[in-house]
Amino acid sequence: MAKFVLAGKADCPYYAKAELLADYLQKNLPHFRVHKITCHPEEWEQWISKLCLKNGWKHRHSPIIWRELLDRGGKGLLLGGFNELMEHAQEYYNISSAMLSELMKDIATENLEAHINLHMEEEEIKRQFKPLHVWITSASMPTCYSLVPILAAGEVFGPEKAIWLHLLDNSQSMDTLQGLKMEVEDLAFPCIRQVTLHTMADDVFLQADFVIVLDDVLLKTDQSPENYIKMVTEEFAQYGRLIDQNANKEVKVVVSGSTYANLKALVVLKYAPSINNHHVVALPTQLEFEAKAQIAKKLNVNSSVLKDVIIWGNISGTNHLELNQAKIYKYDSSIWGPSSYSRPLLDMIFDRKWVKNDLMREWKIRKQHRSGLSAAHSIASVLSWWQQHSNHGEIVSLGVLSEGHFNLPDDMVYSMPVQFRDGNWKVYTQVDISEDAREILQRAASELIEEKHIAFGIPQAEQATKKEEQIIEQEELTIKGDTQENGITELNFSLSDLETSLNAQENLPFIQEMQEETS
Repeated sequence: MAKFVLAGKADCPYYAKAELLADYLQKNLPHFRVHKITCHPEEWEQWISKLCLKNGWKHRHSPIIWRELLDRGGKGLLLGGFNELMEHAQEYYNISSAMLSELMKDIATENLEAHINLHMEEEEIKRQFKPLHVWITSASMPTCYSLVPILAAGEVFGPEKAIWLHLLDNSQSMDTLQGLKMEVEDLAFPCIRQVTLHTMADDVFLQADFVIVLDDVLLKTDQSPENYIKMVTEEFAQYGRLIDQNANKEVKVVVSGSTYANLKALVVLKYAPSINNHHVVALPTQLEFEAKAQIAKKLNVNSSVLKDVIIWGNISGTNHLELNQAKIYKYDSSIWGPSSYSRPLLDMIFDRKWVKNDLMREWKIRKQHRSGLSAAHSIASVLSWWQQHSNHGEIVSLGVLSEGHFNLPDDMVYSMPVQFRDGNWKVYTQVDISEDAREILQRAASELIEEKHIAFGIPQAEQATKKEEQIIEQEELTIKGDTQENGITELNFSLSDLETSLNAQENLPFIQEMQEETS
C-alpha cells in the first residue's frame, strides 16, 4: 500500500492543485492513500523547519510530499514538492493535472477559510472541555485517598467538569502515589481527565486552579515548637513562591491539617503576593463538624439539621466554640413547622452544664481520633460552597486573613464566621460576642501573633515595646501587698530601682502615677 503525506500552507495555490491530484489518485487507485496537513501561513516556517530537522530533510517551500514506509517503518521517504508529485503521478500512473491558475487561487482561498474555521472549532471544543487543574500536596496522606473519589465523582465541581488531578509528594512516596493513580484510572470516573504524579520542582502548581494542602507532620518529642515553626515556614514559603510563579492568578488555596494551619495559610499569603487574599484559607470545618456531631448525638438528631455553628480563633490551638447564633431545623418538639423553620439551638439544650463542661471535653477527645474521611469531607464541603453557582447562605467557619473585624489584630489568619455566595465568601459581622468569649478570642490572637513573630521575626520597634512591657510586668510582680489594720496596702518595692530599670523620659507618667499612689 502506498501512503503519502501532503502538507502545505492553507493559502498555497500549489498545495490546492496537489490536493486535487492526490484526491483523484486516492479515488481511482485501490492501494493509494493520502493524509493531508494544512498549516496557517504564519506557522508554516516553524512547522517545516521542525519537520525537516527531525527527519534530516532539506525543504522550505509549500507543499511538501513524502511517503510513509508502512511495511518497514522508519522516518519516511521524501518525495519533494509540487513538481515532484506531478512527475511521480505522470511516471507511475500516467495521470496529470491541468488545473488553471485562477481555479488554484480560488481553492487556496477556500482552503484558508476552512482551516481558520476548523481551528476555531477546535479551540471552542478545548475551551468547553478545559479541565480544572487540581493539585494535592502530601498526596500519600490517608485524607487524599478519601478525597479523590469525592472530587472524581463530580460532587464538588459538578458532573460535567473535567478534572486534571496532580498528586504531589516526596520521592519516597512515589510507589504509594503510583498505586493511587492506578486505582483512580481503574475506577474510570467520568470527571477524571488525567492523573499525574509530581515531586518538588520548579514547575510545581503549573496552571493550578485549586491547591489542596494536606501537609500535617506532627511535632516530634525532641523538637522545640520554635524549630518546628521555622521548618513549616520554610516549606510553605516555597509553596507560596511556586504558587505565585506558576498557578493561575485566580487559584484558590485550601490549607487543611491539625498543626499550625493558620500560620501555614499566612505564610502562603506572604510569599504569593499576586494571589487574591480571599483565595487562601485555612479550614476549621472539621472542628465545626465534630462539634455538630456531638450536639446531634445529645439531641438524638442528624447533624445535618444543625446550622450556624461558629469556630473562632486558632484552628490548631486556642479556639472558641460559639453556639449563640446556632439554629436547629426539623426538630421534633411541641412547636413544629416547615423544613425552613428553625429554632435557636441553645433553647433546645436544657442541660447547660453539659454544654459548658461535657461538650467541650468530648469535643477535645474527638479531635484525637480523627481519620482521613472526616477531613476529606470537610475539604470537599468548603470547595463545593466556593463554586460560582453556590448560594450556600449558611454561616460557616473559615480561617481567613484578618482585616480588623471584631476588633481583632489584622495581618493574621483567624477563624471567624463567613458566608459563601456566588463563588465568594464574606465575613459575617452581625455577631454579638460575650466578654468571656472575647477574652478567649484575644488569647487566641496573642497565640497567633507569637507564632507569626517566630516565623517572620519581630520588627525592632515591636521588639523594643515588648521588652519594655516585660520590664513593667516584672516590676509589678515584685509588688507585695501586706494588709494592715487600717486596710491600707503597704507597697514593698523601691521607686528608685524602678526609675533605674525604665527609661526616664518614656516612662515618667507611669513613675509619677506610682509615686502619687504611695503618697
